[in-house]
Amino acid sequence: MAPLVEAWPAAVGDAIARNAWPARLARDGTLHVNTSDSIWAFELKARAEEIRARLGEHAPPRLAFAPGPVPEPLEPAGVEAAAPREPGPEHVAQADSLVRVIRDEDLRKVVAKAAALSLANAPDDRSFW
Repeated sequence: MAPLVEAWPAAVGDAIARNAWPARLARDGTLHVNTSDSIWAFELKARAEEIRARLGEHAPPRLAFAPGPVPEPLEPAGVEAAAPREPGPEHVAQADSLVRVIRDEDLRKVVAKAAALSLANAPDDRSFW
Protein backbone atom coordinates (compact mmCIF):
# COMPACT_ATOMS: atom_id res chain seq x y z
CA MET A 1 0.00 0.00 0.00
CA ALA A 2 2.92 2.38 0.66
CA PRO A 3 3.88 2.75 -3.03
CA LEU A 4 0.24 3.43 -3.88
CA VAL A 5 -0.06 6.12 -1.19
CA GLU A 6 3.19 7.65 -2.41
CA ALA A 7 1.92 7.74 -6.01
CA TRP A 8 -1.54 9.06 -5.10
CA PRO A 9 -0.91 12.87 -5.04
CA ALA A 10 0.92 12.90 -8.38
CA ALA A 11 -1.69 10.67 -10.00
CA VAL A 12 -4.78 12.59 -8.89
CA GLY A 13 -3.48 16.15 -8.47
CA ASP A 14 -3.50 18.54 -5.52
CA ALA A 15 -7.23 19.30 -5.43
CA ILE A 16 -8.26 15.66 -5.28
CA ALA A 17 -5.42 14.71 -2.91
CA ARG A 18 -6.65 17.36 -0.44
CA ASN A 19 -10.15 15.84 -0.54
CA ALA A 20 -9.56 12.11 -1.03
CA TRP A 21 -6.94 9.78 0.42
CA PRO A 22 -6.36 5.99 0.25
CA ALA A 23 -7.61 4.43 3.47
CA ARG A 24 -7.15 0.68 3.10
CA LEU A 25 -6.63 -2.11 0.63
CA ALA A 26 -9.18 -4.90 0.99
CA ARG A 27 -8.35 -8.60 0.59
CA ASP A 28 -10.06 -8.63 -2.81
CA GLY A 29 -7.73 -5.84 -3.97
CA THR A 30 -10.26 -3.01 -3.74
CA LEU A 31 -8.69 0.25 -2.68
CA HIS A 32 -11.02 2.05 -0.28
CA VAL A 33 -10.54 5.80 -0.54
CA ASN A 34 -11.83 8.22 2.11
CA THR A 35 -13.27 11.47 0.78
CA SER A 36 -13.98 14.74 2.55
CA ASP A 37 -17.70 14.47 1.72
CA SER A 38 -20.26 12.53 -0.32
CA ILE A 39 -20.00 14.93 -3.26
CA TRP A 40 -16.32 14.04 -3.69
CA ALA A 41 -17.16 10.34 -3.34
CA PHE A 42 -19.79 10.62 -6.09
CA GLU A 43 -17.50 12.59 -8.43
CA LEU A 44 -14.52 10.28 -7.94
CA LYS A 45 -16.63 7.16 -8.39
CA ALA A 46 -17.49 8.48 -11.86
CA ARG A 47 -13.76 9.03 -12.53
CA ALA A 48 -12.53 5.72 -11.07
CA GLU A 49 -11.22 4.31 -14.36
CA GLU A 50 -9.37 7.54 -15.12
CA ILE A 51 -7.77 7.46 -11.66
CA ARG A 52 -6.82 3.79 -12.07
CA ALA A 53 -5.15 4.64 -15.39
CA ARG A 54 -3.21 7.49 -13.80
CA LEU A 55 -2.01 5.23 -10.98
CA GLY A 56 -0.38 3.03 -13.62
CA GLU A 57 1.48 0.05 -12.17
CA HIS A 58 0.16 0.88 -8.68
CA ALA A 59 -3.49 0.71 -9.77
CA PRO A 60 -5.69 -1.68 -7.79
CA PRO A 61 -8.32 -3.77 -9.59
CA ARG A 62 -11.15 -1.70 -8.06
CA LEU A 63 -11.65 1.63 -6.30
CA ALA A 64 -14.35 2.40 -3.73
CA PHE A 65 -15.00 5.93 -2.47
CA ALA A 66 -16.82 6.91 0.74
CA PRO A 67 -16.77 9.87 3.12
CA GLY A 68 -14.22 9.43 5.88
CA PRO A 69 -11.19 11.02 7.54
CA VAL A 70 -8.76 12.70 5.15
CA PRO A 71 -5.35 13.86 6.42
CA GLU A 72 -4.67 17.58 6.69
CA PRO A 73 -2.43 18.89 3.91
CA LEU A 74 1.19 19.43 4.89
CA GLU A 75 2.75 22.88 4.81
CA PRO A 76 4.85 23.46 1.68
CA ALA A 77 8.55 22.76 2.17
CA GLY A 78 10.49 25.73 3.50
CA VAL A 79 7.45 27.41 5.04
CA GLU A 80 7.86 27.84 8.77
CA ALA A 81 5.01 28.63 11.11
CA ALA A 82 5.19 32.07 12.64
CA ALA A 83 6.14 32.14 16.30
CA PRO A 84 3.21 33.10 18.53
CA ARG A 85 3.23 36.71 19.69
CA GLU A 86 3.21 37.49 23.39
CA PRO A 87 0.16 39.46 24.53
CA GLY A 88 0.67 43.15 25.09
CA PRO A 89 -0.92 45.25 27.85
CA GLU A 90 -3.90 46.05 25.61
CA HIS A 91 -4.56 42.33 25.05
CA VAL A 92 -4.30 41.56 28.78
CA ALA A 93 -6.67 44.44 29.60
CA GLN A 94 -9.22 43.32 27.01
CA ALA A 95 -9.00 39.70 28.21
CA ASP A 96 -9.47 40.80 31.83
CA SER A 97 -12.60 42.73 30.88
CA LEU A 98 -13.98 39.67 29.08
CA VAL A 99 -13.49 37.28 32.01
CA ARG A 100 -14.75 39.51 34.82
CA VAL A 101 -17.98 37.52 35.07
CA ILE A 102 -16.18 34.24 35.88
CA ARG A 103 -16.46 33.72 39.65
CA ASP A 104 -13.86 30.97 40.10
CA GLU A 105 -10.52 32.80 40.42
CA ASP A 106 -8.36 29.94 39.10
CA LEU A 107 -10.61 29.43 36.10
CA ARG A 108 -10.76 33.19 35.47
CA LYS A 109 -6.92 33.38 35.38
CA VAL A 110 -6.65 30.47 32.94
CA VAL A 111 -9.33 31.84 30.63
CA ALA A 112 -7.83 35.36 30.79
CA LYS A 113 -4.42 34.02 29.79
CA ALA A 114 -5.89 32.02 26.90
CA ALA A 115 -7.97 34.98 25.73
CA ALA A 116 -4.97 37.35 25.86
CA LEU A 117 -2.87 34.92 23.80
CA SER A 118 -5.67 34.51 21.31
CA LEU A 119 -6.15 38.27 21.01
CA ALA A 120 -2.42 38.80 20.48
CA ASN A 121 -2.30 36.20 17.71
CA ALA A 122 -5.62 36.91 16.00
CA PRO A 123 -5.42 38.24 12.44
CA ASP A 124 -5.93 41.98 12.35
CA ASP A 125 -9.07 41.72 10.23
CA ARG A 126 -11.19 39.90 12.83
CA SER A 127 -12.04 40.29 16.46
CA PHE A 128 -11.79 37.77 19.27
CA TRP A 129 -15.56 37.31 19.38
